[in-house]
Amino acid sequence: MNLDYGLLVACWLAYFTLHSWLASLAMKRWVAARWPDFMPAYRLTFNLLAVLLLLPILVLTYSLPAPWLWRWEGAGAWLANGVSLLAVAGVILSSRGYDMREFLGLRQLRGKVRSVADQESFRISAFHRYVRHPWYFFALLLIWARDMNGATLLSSILLTTYFIVGSKLEEKKLLIYHGEIYRRYMARVAGLVPLPGHVLTQREAEEFLGKQLEPGKGKP
Repeated sequence: MNLDYGLLVACWLAYFTLHSWLASLAMKRWVAARWPDFMPAYRLTFNLLAVLLLLPILVLTYSLPAPWLWRWEGAGAWLANGVSLLAVAGVILSSRGYDMREFLGLRQLRGKVRSVADQESFRISAFHRYVRHPWYFFALLLIWARDMNGATLLSSILLTTYFIVGSKLEEKKLLIYHGEIYRRYMARVAGLVPLPGHVLTQREAEEFLGKQLEPGKGKP
């Protein structure tokens, strides 16, 4: 069992390392300098690899034999499943705050965009008024509302850690794309979990964007 858990940890760490490396500006610039004609397909290829490489790790996680540490039952099960459904709905609804064609890489491929930087301008959607990374927040709800055995708990801890670290790495790029406007946004709105006193009203969000110095590239 310890060997199985060691393999699981190694797989997750390898996935996180590769994911962060391929998403980095340094890697994108390296590819753009050597194979500029591939850049329009870079984002789409990155997303496909992220999904395909994730699947075997999930299969490994849920196939490891391990006793349950806890299971939601009765009213707790209703609550946990309700939270999970709300999290899925949140991901779907919050996707409206992004240019999904740009996020998936379809716009770059069709437009033959070779730029290293993201093309979507800075915006503050309804969900981004409460938290800077709504998809990460809903993913955390979904992860921790499930029944847990040793393998799923280990994977949940590793994923949560990567969301924290990954959000920091992502925001380094967003600061490059947007500069001071995103720095002020970071100081005003919570990162992964909504916090009292760190929420923008609709009017504040409109005023906030009105102070933007110039259009950026990317998204919060």
